[in-house]
Amino acid sequence: MEKRGDITLVLGGASSGKSAWAEQHILELGQNVGYIATAQASDPEMEERIAQHRARRGLEWTTREVPLDIIPCFNTFPADLPILLDCVTLWLSNLMLAKKNIAVEIKALIDYLKNFAGKLVIVSNEIGLSVVPHTKMGRDFQKVQGQINQQLAAVSDRVVFIVAGLPMLLKGQL
Repeated sequence: MEKRGDITLVLGGASSGKSAWAEQHILELGQNVGYIATAQASDPEMEERIAQHRARRGLEWTTREVPLDIIPCFNTFPADLPILLDCVTLWLSNLMLAKKNIAVEIKALIDYLKNFAGKLVIVSNEIGLSVVPHTKMGRDFQKVQGQINQQLAAVSDRVVFIVAGLPMLLKGQL
């Protein structure tokens, strides 16, 4: 039986520095790295955020921009290439907007990760620390995001919570 890989989950609030920390961390795992970007430029502000993320990455990054079908994307990278998935929250939003079966998509991702043999860093927002949204859609999103974060934490070797750019280790060792 092949040894399961090494998964790090990086959680944090919006603009907490989680993506920058995750990018730095994964570069410690390999000279070249893969990047699965789930963001879609739906407005000028998001276009600027995506541009800032792209500008931080150099030639050592192999990027795939995949808003929905992330599981097949993992296999487009060499098996020994560390991969950064940024971010699960935008992926979940994309799934909801595309009216996908969220439970099926999440189960497929978790099942895939249980057997993932490479090095992977996953970025996701911790949105459970904010106020309860006033719309049903917002509350549904917050609930599902919390559930997927819990499932990702369960299959991860380490979980890091980023606050003000500073890492707090919640599970495992760095």
